[in-house]
Amino acid sequence: MTPQDLIIDDRPVHLAIRDHGGDGPPVLLLHGLGGTLLHWDEVAPLLTGAHRVVAMDLRGHGLSGEGPWEWEAVLDDVRAVADHFGLGTPLVAGHSLGGMVALRWALRHPEGPGIVNFDGLRSAETEPRHYAGIDEDDLHTILAELKAVFDAQAEAMAQPLPEAHAAMFPARALLTTDEGVYVRPGAALARQVRHDPWFRDSVPLVADVRCPALFVLATRNLPGMPGRVGELMPALREGIRRDLPPLTADRPHLRVLELDASHNMVAEQPGEVARAVLRLSAEATGRP
Repeated sequence: MTPQDLIIDDRPVHLAIRDHGGDGPPVLLLHGLGGTLLHWDEVAPLLTGAHRVVAMDLRGHGLSGEGPWEWEAVLDDVRAVADHFGLGTPLVAGHSLGGMVALRWALRHPEGPGIVNFDGLRSAETEPRHYAGIDEDDLHTILAELKAVFDAQAEAMAQPLPEAHAAMFPARALLTTDEGVYVRPGAALARQVRHDPWFRDSVPLVADVRCPALFVLATRNLPGMPGRVGELMPALREGIRRDLPPLTADRPHLRVLELDASHNMVAEQPGEVARAVLRLSAEATGRP
């Protein structure tokens, strides 16, 4: 089946959807901050042999409408997509911010078939105590550098994109106004998400997950990190490795998988990402 794009517009925030078709239990795919449903185009065809697969643009992203980043409202968006297609309670797989949404979906649906969270437990910019194995003086120096990088990005997002920069983004990730072309999400929503406490650290929520869940962790840095920021990322990963096991120990419905990839794992390893979804689904349903 050729993927079908549509808009659900009978609600306060309209939602852009890509229906990849397929047969079997439903899977709903959620991208990360600054992404769009295009993020899943290489993964979805690897799932449709065993699943009905749908991807969506989160609010404020892609071709979906604007709305404040309120977690319960975002979960209502996901529910609206599931209801539109008659999917019941689908397995939800999300990357980064989408993984955090999936985690909250698990809390809302403890009876559901499960979630797969792809590197969506902590923002790179989190509290100092969440980094492990790095000297305290170095930590605060590099955190200040990271903050400066993100502050500069936020300032740039508030301005129209130069034509050459706009050409680097997919058309659905851009908003054209009388003032110029802007990248989505807009600066206000990106700022709201950046400083949200649950975006900065969703690890504590794992303790309350009752449905099957697979947490897929990156093992490598994103390429091209500026200055010393790259030194911070192993400490972030070590902090997650330290803090996650006490929440998953002796709870066989919660699994952790390390993937030989960076945070950009969906693009780098679409086959392994698809296998992770299929693995969780098979374990949750008892299917081979």
